[in-house]
Amino acid sequence: MTRDSEGLSDPKAMRALAHPARLAILNRLGVQGSATATEVAESAGITPSAASYHLRMLAKYGFVEDAPPRGDGRERLWRPVAFAVGVEPDDGPEVRDAKVALIAALRRIANEEVERALSALDQEPEEWREATRFQRVRIRADAAELARLADQIDELLQPYVARRRPEEDAPSGARIAEVQVNLFPVAARPVPGLPTEDHGHPAVSPG
Repeated sequence: MTRDSEGLSDPKAMRALAHPARLAILNRLGVQGSATATEVAESAGITPSAASYHLRMLAKYGFVEDAPPRGDGRERLWRPVAFAVGVEPDDGPEVRDAKVALIAALRRIANEEVERALSALDQEPEEWREATRFQRVRIRADAAELARLADQIDELLQPYVARRRPEEDAPSGARIAEVQVNLFPVAARPVPGLPTEDHGHPAVSPG
């Protein structure tokens, strides 16, 4: 099952997803593959019973589904369902607000990953420090070029996506790394205006 092509349009589903524990569960499933409620509970910082509840809610809205059983099949395994979210011109106010809130929640988690990586960077081996990049580039492109660039980046990333590349297929020493890609037209920044001669300090009347 996939929602990549259709994207998200149900505000209730998006509000259900924009929960820190549920996003953490989806991240765990996406990186390490199918798992039980007990296995995802620790990564989300919740109890197994709470993880089970969140998994059922995620399943209700189509974000996770049952995975093939392992061993004797007694444990219920879950796997993520791919989805995409983007603001569209014809979105109604409620849909747009839900999308913006979900994207903001996803961005907060992404920023937390960057902050953790930065704080731990000096503890990484030299080869990993040299391979790490935190880059911000302004480009000049039209809408078609920006869309084409997004497709090209996605094509480059596909062979390395963790959920599709088993550990045994990766080279020795491979570990989980993260790529964050944001492509967007730069919005005009409000002009603050010139400061007053008193540099913004409130006027004081003489006594």
